[in-house]
Amino acid sequence: MAAADAKGIRWGLERRLEFIEYRLFWEGRINRSDIVDEFGVSVPQASKDLALYQAQAPENIEYDRSQKRYFASTSFQPKFIQLDAAAYLQRLALSSRSSQFSGSDFGVSALSADTLPIPQRHIKADVLRSLLTSVREKTSVEILYQSMSNVRPEPAWRRISPHAFGNDGLRWHVRAYCHIDEKFKDFILSRCLDTRAIGQCGGSASNDKIWNSHFSVLLSPNPRLTASQRQIIAEDYGMTNEGVTISVRRAMLYYFSRRLRLDIAARFDDPREAPVIVENLQEFDTALSEAVR
Repeated sequence: MAAADAKGIRWGLERRLEFIEYRLFWEGRINRSDIVDEFGVSVPQASKDLALYQAQAPENIEYDRSQKRYFASTSFQPKFIQLDAAAYLQRLALSSRSSQFSGSDFGVSALSADTLPIPQRHIKADVLRSLLTSVREKTSVEILYQSMSNVRPEPAWRRISPHAFGNDGLRWHVRAYCHIDEKFKDFILSRCLDTRAIGQCGGSASNDKIWNSHFSVLLSPNPRLTASQRQIIAEDYGMTNEGVTISVRRAMLYYFSRRLRLDIAARFDDPREAPVIVENLQEFDTALSEAVR
């Protein structure tokens, strides 16, 4: 039998209660099959877990008999989990990618390793949760947004209809139809300070052609590099015959260009500062200008 923790709840059971709360907060709903699929427990055990969660946090959970599903209450206050918006988004991104790995244990040895510490943009959990709900329910929502524009130097409320999330490697964006500018745009999540006033959707995700289409970027080594340098760059980027084609969502082309320094490659006299170039540059520039218009 698993040892009980300081709360008097066995570790395995506490993990399931955390899962219930995690689903309720971030997904807004849960049913017995979610617990069965995640932990491999029986249906009766899943029912007991939900009943125990109701007993532990009755103000957080409501049951809808017509849908046979539990929903988060409007007065939800986490009791078993710590709210971490960045961790949720990382998990969301992993689950959205094509499955390259299975399981969570990759059998990595205990080696000395580190990653570059990048300051994390602070994302408010309640703001992200509200946007997630708006995406799932296909509604619009007002956000209190701090723009870097000279036109709007102070935080201002603006209505958006969000439908997706994107990451440029450094920060998260919500992709949404802007009811003010009447077009689809990216809004940096860390600059969304608050949300309010759910309303009708103003722009369907299917109409966001820039988000829904991709552009094939043809990369090759900078021809000003030496032959051996071009060869190693080709190996670095997994190129065949000194070329690789990368399919990029058109809405992400601007970020792709900046991360690979393609936007400033022509400024460098030293080709080592810009080791790759875009072969289909004219088409790329056209697609990029359409994306940021």
